[in-house]
Amino acid sequence: MNQAVYIRTLLELYCGLPHTAVRRPTPQDRQIAADLFDRGVPFYLAEMALLLAIGRRSTRPSELTPLPSIRSLAYFLPVLEELQLEPPDPDYLDYLRDLLQLGRPGDRIPTVSGER
Repeated sequence: MNQAVYIRTLLELYCGLPHTAVRRPTPQDRQIAADLFDRGVPFYLAEMALLLAIGRRSTRPSELTPLPSIRSLAYFLPVLEELQLEPPDPDYLDYLRDLLQLGRPGDRIPTVSGER
């Protein structure tokens, strides 16, 4: 996957997720995505970090004060670091998609086939 496709796909995913207030990525978001590509972060791992963070927010107890909307791709960086330290099985990505009912490759979430 080249840099332009990686950045575009990651930003489309980010902007289309629940709990995000951003419908158009900022220059900072573009820079973060470019940095991830430059650091060699596999796309599936970046996608997994986004979905895992959204999954965690979605399962937050309803009696707690609601969290503010996500306004930056930087929000997901700590989760990505966690996954880099202990990478889960790549099949966990399919589990997260199913859990969040966000679809499979070619559905609502933009993914790149064969990127695992």
